Formats: sequence, C-alpha cells, structure tokens
Amino acid sequence: QVQLVESGGGLVQAGGSLRLSCAASGRTYPMGWFRQAPGKEREFVAAITWTGLSSYYADSLKGRFTISRDSAKNTLYLQMNSLKPEDTAVYYCAGRRTYSWETYYTTRPEYGDWGQGTQVTVSS
Repeated sequence: QVQLVESGGGLVQAGGSLRLSCAASGRTYPMGWFRQAPGKEREFVAAITWTGLSSYYADSLKGRFTISRDSAKNTLYLQMNSLKPEDTAVYYCAGRRTYSWETYYTTRPEYGDWGQGTQVTVSS
C-alpha cells in the first residue's frame, strides 16, 4: 500500500515562503497538490507527471508556486513564495496509480492516494 506523508507546513507572515514535502513510500507516479481552506471545497493547486518533466498549475497560483519531485527520494515538493493570507489552508498531496505517459491530473476524483495534510497559515 502506498503511503503519502506531508511535512513542511507552518505559520508564516504574508510575503514569506514555505516548502512542503510529500514522501511517497515505494512508488513513483503522477502526483498533485490540493488545498482546503476552512468552509471551502478542496481545490487543485498543482500537478506533475511521473517523470517530473511536465507540470500544471491552478491559474491563480502560477508564478508563485512551483511543484517538483525527486524520484530518487520518492518525494514531491511544493515551493510556495509570496504567500498571502488567502493561501491559508490544509495542503494535501495525492497520487494516481494508473496513468498515461507524461500525463498530469488536475481533479480530485482522478487521485486515489492521499496524504493526511499539512496546515499552512499565512498571517497578515
């Protein structure tokens, strides 16, 4: 069974940066980041193919967030810069076990494996 474990969340001031990590036990596959703010639906943040060669972002986050992976370490990252209070949410990593070559996935139903989430709080 694949296990996803996020880390790196915390409290940061507006304008600051954080890097989230997601360790995937024994599996390299397409992955993504989602986030869920209080009282809101879980939303897509970014996705990456299993090779790491292609990625895709929510329009509102382009230029501030960067998704990457280290396949040798089976670890997914999300670098978040110029953070805003509205970025406050629980951030989840997700993985999809069946996939097509160099395809990324951007919706919740496309992912079957989920981490437990890590809290990111941005103060104004």
